[in-house]
Amino acid sequence: MDVAVKRAVLRAFTYGLYAVGVRAGERYNLFTANWLTQVSFEPPLVALAVEHDAYSLDLLRESGAFAVSVLRADQRDVAMTLGRAHRKTPEKADAFPHEPAPSGAPILLDCIGWADCRVTGAMPAGDHVLFLAEVTAVGQRQPDAEPLVMRPAGFKYAG
Repeated sequence: MDVAVKRAVLRAFTYGLYAVGVRAGERYNLFTANWLTQVSFEPPLVALAVEHDAYSLDLLRESGAFAVSVLRADQRDVAMTLGRAHRKTPEKADAFPHEPAPSGAPILLDCIGWADCRVTGAMPAGDHVLFLAEVTAVGQRQPDAEPLVMRPAGFKYAG
């Protein structure tokens, strides 16, 4: 397989950029995710891929829940900050005002809307873990705003 062609094709896929919050006990984090998608209408299900070495992976497994904050098109700085590794910037989750979703996972106060999700399954997916989760609660804050997406934001994330 031609590596350059593979990268070009995979980078042409469209992805949103989201702030995903997790909490297990007193430990919590917010991180940027782009491999997140709705997979079912009824029940409402989403899939989320998380890297094997991510700090949030253990929190997600322990809590069995996560919350998704949908970022606005002008929130590239939020995605950049939350996209940094926790080991290098452990305070990043406190860089933006947030509150707990019903599950306790943090959701951003400044976002288009949010979804609280309960994990229903997980499976290995190469260098990631793929989580399937049911949306259990939602909230809308700025329904007319445009969502942040990878390519216009200048993000690249494909092997």
